[in-house]
Amino acid sequence: MADATLFDRGMSTRRAVLGDQHVDNATARKTAFDDDFQTFITEGAWGSVWSRPGLSKRERSMITLALLAGLGHEEEFAMHVRATVNTGATESDIKELLLHVAVYAGVPAANSAFRIAKQELARRQEAAQ
Repeated sequence: MADATLFDRGMSTRRAVLGDQHVDNATARKTAFDDDFQTFITEGAWGSVWSRPGLSKRERSMITLALLAGLGHEEEFAMHVRATVNTGATESDIKELLLHVAVYAGVPAANSAFRIAKQELARRQEAAQ
């Protein structure tokens, strides 16, 4: 059973971070199979954690990027690099956090994340031209 307030707050934050197009696409792909999961992440990740006071969206973005890179979750890492346009995390922030990933989670994880970040940032730059 969804908590409407938590879900609505989560959806608002999710849209602010990932963008309407991403959220609309994810919603359009939702099926009966993953509907409960989508509600769970909207309420839990976006409504409970990302919506909390205490850290800015930029700070949460950087923490998320470091964790995803360290864990090798490449698809989610790429998505959150794209989301930095909405969170305020800069290219310099990404570089610095990936240096931390190299020290604390390993060079191979950071190497893969640097590759992905370079691709995503280059796509962003090309789109802006």
